[in-house]
Amino acid sequence: MTSGRKRNGKRLVLAIAVAAVCLSGFIYWQNNHLVTTAIRYVHPGLPDSFDDFTIVHVSDLHNKSFGANQKRLVRATERASPDLIVITGDLIDSKRTDIDAAMNYIKQAAALAPTYYVTGNHEKWSGMYAELSERLLGAGVVLMDDRRIELAKDGGTIDLLGLKDPAFTPSVSDRELERKLAALRPNQSDSLTLLLSHRPEKLQLYANAGIDLVFAGHAHGGQFRIPYVGGLIAPDQGLFPRYTSGLHTEGHTSMIVSRGLGNSIIPVRIWNRPELVVVTLGKGEPAAK
Repeated sequence: MTSGRKRNGKRLVLAIAVAAVCLSGFIYWQNNHLVTTAIRYVHPGLPDSFDDFTIVHVSDLHNKSFGANQKRLVRATERASPDLIVITGDLIDSKRTDIDAAMNYIKQAAALAPTYYVTGNHEKWSGMYAELSERLLGAGVVLMDDRRIELAKDGGTIDLLGLKDPAFTPSVSDRELERKLAALRPNQSDSLTLLLSHRPEKLQLYANAGIDLVFAGHAHGGQFRIPYVGGLIAPDQGLFPRYTSGLHTEGHTSMIVSRGLGNSIIPVRIWNRPELVVVTLGKGEPAAK
């Protein structure tokens, strides 16, 4: 009887050990195995020269590393053959800021395609944005905080806007942000307008401003994703957030939300692998819903 109990005890310990190893492997895979998500955005006002124009969307790296010299993230970016790379904030993390890890990717990405960046809240919270911005500029990255530029290709143009993260001016109201966006848009322009902004929860604001396509992050995919339900929690959206991943529409405005690449306050992701988003622009009418 005693030997039987010992055998059962050993089996239980073995089963627990095996389960722990499997769980650890699953969590590691969930937080380190990159996935690339392809999205096609179609608009009748897209200039012919921008048809099949490819944009790689990077967000919320939080100075995470994907292999030595960021080789896995760089390889995934290179495979997409981007015409443009856009970064929607939180390159660094305010709790364990490592600018070198972020810049290791940025320098290689900027060599692949023109790269444009807006701030996230962690850039402000880190207290190190002055150093980061200087190094971004040195790598050839275009800083898009509260800025508009015109992208030109073979005679066609589209407008690219960037919105500085509200963490830099915490008292700013949504109405003031709308006025800022209105001021950034060219008068009487009918050009397709793209916006880089860290915050997806402000989709209604972007729609009110008449933006065509928004790139956003911040939500980390809801951190823990429940199959057939979606994300569990996101900053500034709370429980069961609406905007955590993929394509969303409000009126004539579309928004693509990246699930991001790294973690911050909550150190793990579940059913929510790090994501690189690849957006292809197309000319034509959107598919009927």
